[in-house]
Amino acid sequence: MARDELLRLRASAESEAATLAADLEALFTASRDSNADDEHDPEGATIGFERAQLTALLAAARDRLAEVDDALRRLTEGTYGACERCGHPIAAERLAARPFARHCITCA
Repeated sequence: MARDELLRLRASAESEAATLAADLEALFTASRDSNADDEHDPEGATIGFERAQLTALLAAARDRLAEVDDALRRLTEGTYGACERCGHPIAAERLAARPFARHCITCA
């Protein structure tokens, strides 16, 4: 059950990261092909802002992917569900909410 949920989360994070990477690349390509002065564009956010936002979202998606991969590793090793600080079991409710949790609620 935990493995299935982690694999679902992994696929979702991987898809999100791929989409964001493609969006970021498209933004880079568009900004290279344009000599527009977006600093003074009254229409809204600047290209720089959009680039920063996409970069942050991509980093978060990649971090989530790494968290899930680490949880899958712990599952394989038999340490999944044990707090990495105190060694006590992580509550089922916490794992249901955060399947990649590394710490019990007390240590978190």
